[in-house]
Amino acid sequence: MSDDPARMTREERLAARLRENLKRRKAQARELGARELGARELGARELGTRELGAREAGNGESGTGGLSKPQGER
Repeated sequence: MSDDPARMTREERLAARLRENLKRRKAQARELGARELGARELGARELGTRELGAREAGNGESGTGGLSKPQGER
């Protein structure tokens, strides 16, 4: 396969464009995944900080990190 676009066959041009498109889409997916991962980590840190603050304030949570029991089972 030649690098000169004028000498490439239609199939070679299409194959080259498909490869370029695949590379671009993979890069976009990696970037999006990194953004989502960063947002999830940030959200988890903020949630952890809020839970810690609520426990320190003594809002009735047991502080065990589990779910609280429904009203009828306390």
